[in-house]
Amino acid sequence: MDFELTEEQQLVRETARAFTESEIVARGRDNDRNAHFDVELVAKLAAQGYLGAIVPAQYGGAGLDYLTYGLVVEEIGRGDSAMRTVVSVQTSLVCSSILRFGTEEQKHKYLPKLCSGEWLACFGLTEPDTGSDAANQKTRARRTDDGWVLNGSKMWISIGNYAKLALIFAQTDPSLGHKGLACFMVETEGNDGYQSQEIHHKMGLRGSDTAAISLDDCHVPADAMLGEVGQGFKVAMSSLESGRYSVAAGCVGICQGCVDHSVQYAKERTQFDRPIASFQLVQAMLADMRVQTDAARMLVYRAGALKDAGKPNSTETSIAKLYASEAAVNCANTAIQVHGGSGYVDDHPVERYFRDARVTTLYEGTSQIQKLIIGRALTGINALA
Repeated sequence: MDFELTEEQQLVRETARAFTESEIVARGRDNDRNAHFDVELVAKLAAQGYLGAIVPAQYGGAGLDYLTYGLVVEEIGRGDSAMRTVVSVQTSLVCSSILRFGTEEQKHKYLPKLCSGEWLACFGLTEPDTGSDAANQKTRARRTDDGWVLNGSKMWISIGNYAKLALIFAQTDPSLGHKGLACFMVETEGNDGYQSQEIHHKMGLRGSDTAAISLDDCHVPADAMLGEVGQGFKVAMSSLESGRYSVAAGCVGICQGCVDHSVQYAKERTQFDRPIASFQLVQAMLADMRVQTDAARMLVYRAGALKDAGKPNSTETSIAKLYASEAAVNCANTAIQVHGGSGYVDDHPVERYFRDARVTTLYEGTSQIQKLIIGRALTGINALA
């Protein structure tokens, strides 16, 4: 097994690291403090090619493989999870869905705009009463002479207030269960049936945009469906698998940031006339973070390598997402302990890491859902049945 990155991968990672240090880190704290969605910084992400990293060049993307994409997401996640969220939603949830299920006409229509950042997009699956039970969609789609009419609501939708394109999942026939689900590409501009409202007072990711969406007789043309009726659940699960990979990679970034800042602080901070880095229990905390970071990174690399090889990877992606997200929470908690009182305020980024990391164990499938996926793969038995 070769653990060495190619020269191209090393260059991509170094470029992403330099961009993160010069652009993202400089704005992260203020954007978080002001709950500011930094569209100017999003445009810079787009200019770097990060909003369509895995999309082939023929559709306007950077054409990166998944392992290289994971390197980029890790670096961005180390700087600011709010900006990592933009990359994950735009690239992993939306672009990957259109790339896999869209017609050539749909790909050429939407992917160049999304990759360039001309359009932002959102992924409308979660509802006020529907989270882990993704097949149980209350949003309804009714066929008309010239298309479809959507009615319902979505909740916790990243970039929902800025999206010009929304992937909306809706039930066409409740009697069919998940076989009646469909995914619709809703162009939001000038569409009175699509209304969004910002969700305030979040624990973390304050520099990201989160929306509640209302669909009130929202009309979409017949060619706005992504895939076919009955494929909606498949579209959603495929998208979430890609999204889990990017969340896991971003969590490795959080872990690495915790290690970096904690080591630096421990060498600078003195107590009892010596740096706290010389204390055994402080070194033990640093070591724990390093071990979890390395383990999470290797799990992400494995999932990315399997994706690039075209091999089954659902279980491995769930393992990476489960471990990396829990590791991010643990590392952030430990990093605050190393920093002491200084870690409880946002003068140091570990405070923001802690708040931002917590949600990663919830979205794209909770840690408990990941365990069910892994358990089902081990036993062949669906624990939800």
